[in-house]
Amino acid sequence: MKEPLKVLIAAFGLSWPLAGAQAQSQPAAPVRHELSVKQALEYAARNNVQVKNALIDVQIQQQVNREVTSAAYPQVSATGNFTDNLKLQTQLLPGEFFGQPAGTFVPITFGTKYVTTGAVDVSQILFDGQVFVGLQARKTSIQWKQKNAEITDETIRANVYKVYYQLVLSKTQVALLDANIALIEKLKHDAQIMYENGFAEKLDVDKNDVQLTNLHTEKEKVLVSVANGYNGLKILLGIPVKDQLVLTDSMNDEQIRSEVLENAGYSYEDRRDYQYLKLSQKLNEFNVKRYQYSKIPTLSAFFNYNRMNMENDFRFNGQWFEASYVGLRLSIPIFKGFGTNAKIRQAQLAVKQTDNQLENLRNTIDNEVETAKNTFRSSISIMDYQKKNMALAETVYNQTKKKYEVGTGSQTEINTAQTDLKTAQSNYISALYDAVVAKVDYLKAVGKL
Repeated sequence: MKEPLKVLIAAFGLSWPLAGAQAQSQPAAPVRHELSVKQALEYAARNNVQVKNALIDVQIQQQVNREVTSAAYPQVSATGNFTDNLKLQTQLLPGEFFGQPAGTFVPITFGTKYVTTGAVDVSQILFDGQVFVGLQARKTSIQWKQKNAEITDETIRANVYKVYYQLVLSKTQVALLDANIALIEKLKHDAQIMYENGFAEKLDVDKNDVQLTNLHTEKEKVLVSVANGYNGLKILLGIPVKDQLVLTDSMNDEQIRSEVLENAGYSYEDRRDYQYLKLSQKLNEFNVKRYQYSKIPTLSAFFNYNRMNMENDFRFNGQWFEASYVGLRLSIPIFKGFGTNAKIRQAQLAVKQTDNQLENLRNTIDNEVETAKNTFRSSISIMDYQKKNMALAETVYNQTKKKYEVGTGSQTEINTAQTDLKTAQSNYISALYDAVVAKVDYLKAVGKL
């Protein structure tokens, strides 16, 4: 049987406040999780770290969209200013203003020691092509992030299927090993009796001991591999490693054959990665429009209201002077050193790249579907052959054992038959798992996973 799928585990150190140290020193009791494969998939969709982070990316994009939308709303700001003129500036005015001879100047100081102002500014974009395109692209941006989350979920689903059923099949593998151990122990018992009665050699008993040791060693390796596989599946599902996980589903060859419609055809649009790339193309097209619209004039309205208080004493209950204005601002881009044209061309080339990627992905999907279909058909055939071969090997072993018991067969023959039976059993388990993987890969290839 194949080794369990490798799962990369990132360990994060968490520092807790001192107040929580006592509670942390007493970990919660392990929880028992009994899951069918459907329940395991649902659990992973809620608790797998990669899926959760992909869904958080969607929430982040929602906030980015709010930021884009904010540009279309009125922008309101208020300012306040207090000035203490420690030394007022002196201006020189022509002397003739005050009856002095021409060519002379009179020093005059203007202003007050304290100046207090308060103002409110309001602006509103009336037309801006880039803002308009940004508003149009909001829905596509969300769909793009959601599709990425779906791709992440699909990848996790495929891995959950494979690891789950590998662990389910490991139960059958362990059961077969136990059955083989029981057979060899019975054979050893019979050989011991025959040896004690002079009808067999001590070598025959020793050979059985060697086989038993090998089987117990193999079983121990399988059990360790299964235990590690369960821990890997817990990480994949988002279950704490200390918790207990029980898999309630079973697996047989009929289940593997079911729910696979090889002749149903497929569509590129059923593939999430194809949908994701189509959305990327649409976003790139919005980018082209955004840079093109940046060459169009923008129009905005503005309004200002302010009040000013001027005093030589530190007080604010004097006379306040009001002022306000309203206006329109038209901004016409004339020349930016060809920078805008370069950005437009870059965006257009990005669209072309996406077109090439879509064409390549279509070819890749065709290849994946055909390859997965051929692999699945071959896996089903091999599974059937191995099932028949296992039954035949069991028949051969039983007949050889009967011959040995009545004295017409040799220890070598029964050892060979037992080895062939064990090999056939292992090959059948491997064929079952290969068929499971092939089925998952086929369903993923046609976008039906």
